[in-house]
Amino acid sequence: MTFIYPAVLTPHKEDEGYHVTFPDLVGCEADGPDLQDALENARAAAYDWVCVELEEDDPDMPEVTHEEDILLDEGSFVRQIMIIVKLLPDYD
Repeated sequence: MTFIYPAVLTPHKEDEGYHVTFPDLVGCEADGPDLQDALENARAAAYDWVCVELEEDDPDMPEVTHEEDILLDEGSFVRQIMIIVKLLPDYD
């Protein structure tokens, strides 16, 4: 399964890093010392969030917010993050 969610990247004030939040994935956040690491950490956090939700008996995947509907603070920007989850058969 493939999921694509918008991530809001906000530059740190004190260094070159970024803080990442996902408007659609409640509580899913990441950080990184630079843009590349922040994006990698964001992808890993979103992957974990999606996997936990899919493990629920009745998973409720959130609707994707359109990029133009996201309110951004000054300096923040949006990147689309793709999460690929391979579902394997349960071998209980």
